[in-house]
Amino acid sequence: MIDRLASLYPQHLATVRERADKALALTGHDHLLIAAGLPPRKFLDDQDYPFVASPHFRHWLPLTDAPGSWIVHTPGQRPRLVFLQPRDYWHVVPEAPSGYWVEHFDIAVVRTVEEAMAQLPGAQTRRAVIAPAQPALAGIETGHPQDVLDILHWHRSYKTPYELALMREASRIGARAHRAAEQAFRAGASELGIHQAYLAAAGAIDAELPYASIVALNQHGAVLHYTHFDRVAPDYHRSFLIDAGANACGYASDITRTYAGRGEDQFQSLIDSVEAAQLSFAAKVRAGQSYPELHIHAHHVLAGVLREHGFIRMEPETAVETGVTAAFFPHGLGHPIGLQVHDVAGFQQGERGGSIPRPAGHPYLRMTRTLEPGMVVTIEPGLYFIDMLLAELRERPVAKDIDWERIELFKPYGGIRIEDDVACTGGEPENLTRDAFVQA
Repeated sequence: MIDRLASLYPQHLATVRERADKALALTGHDHLLIAAGLPPRKFLDDQDYPFVASPHFRHWLPLTDAPGSWIVHTPGQRPRLVFLQPRDYWHVVPEAPSGYWVEHFDIAVVRTVEEAMAQLPGAQTRRAVIAPAQPALAGIETGHPQDVLDILHWHRSYKTPYELALMREASRIGARAHRAAEQAFRAGASELGIHQAYLAAAGAIDAELPYASIVALNQHGAVLHYTHFDRVAPDYHRSFLIDAGANACGYASDITRTYAGRGEDQFQSLIDSVEAAQLSFAAKVRAGQSYPELHIHAHHVLAGVLREHGFIRMEPETAVETGVTAAFFPHGLGHPIGLQVHDVAGFQQGERGGSIPRPAGHPYLRMTRTLEPGMVVTIEPGLYFIDMLLAELRERPVAKDIDWERIELFKPYGGIRIEDDVACTGGEPENLTRDAFVQA
């Protein structure tokens, strides 16, 4: 893996530098300064929250544990890394930079934040600074230049071969951990026990995951962002929904699977139908495909699933037009993914900014762009039995065309979500998640 990354990294860095040059030229800046950031302090405490390096910083190099460090880019010059390695016996000090990427940077090792600041081009220069506002740093602009961000974010949508290699690795780690989580579910573990099995297989602690894991047994699957872990296993494992990812050098995977308990044939049949639909949507991740149109198409297909399994009696078109499907599938089809789980520029109109609105009636869709080669998106349709939304649906005229007894039968299962990370190419889509499960 390391040899592969080493061969791909020089071109990746060249691409990142080229994009930065363009952003600086178009916005009238001479330097780009990117902070890794500092860990925020807990309120009224002497402890910090876990550190997460800025995605802009991680875009340049595979260095995730570098609080207080900076990248300085000046067109025509080698990029500089100002690396903070404090004298400290209370905490583990970051190791000196090493690896396949160091030869591409001029590196200055400093001992204090003040020394790091002294290494940066001064405020009197035309510098674009991308740095978290908290904690504040004296002498550093707290606002990011939006015109620079627009250009950088737009181009981050298109992943380099180096980035795709890291996302495949994140998918492999995630798939391996998902296998372990399913085994723990089959063995009757609690939600906390399943999560611990996931972490062990991923070789990670919670702070190293790209997002808080969702580990939901039975009716808990109806809570879209269920991040509470029951310590005691339920009497009966009826169903299991897990939405959890992994990291590889700061790049994320985002994977969701739903499983039926032993003997739960009706629920397994519904899972099978949703999975077949999900695979058909993933197959449409192709250049020129409008993501909002794919999302609306998903509503029509899932309406057919609801009718096939006896939950609704109306035609699929009617179910979509009247908002019935939105009660069972209340979120978007997916989102861009990369350095961030919900990656940037999902709504952006062009490299100079602007926004593409969501289609009417779909307020939670996280991407409105047309797919192009190099983009990576998630495809995560779902069907849920959510009390609040179902109660609202009961009050509407369409309620007469819904089989409420059958819905009551399925409410104890919570819901279904199946999610893959899929790369758009010049031809057939690459399903990073499915490929990873084959290798897991």
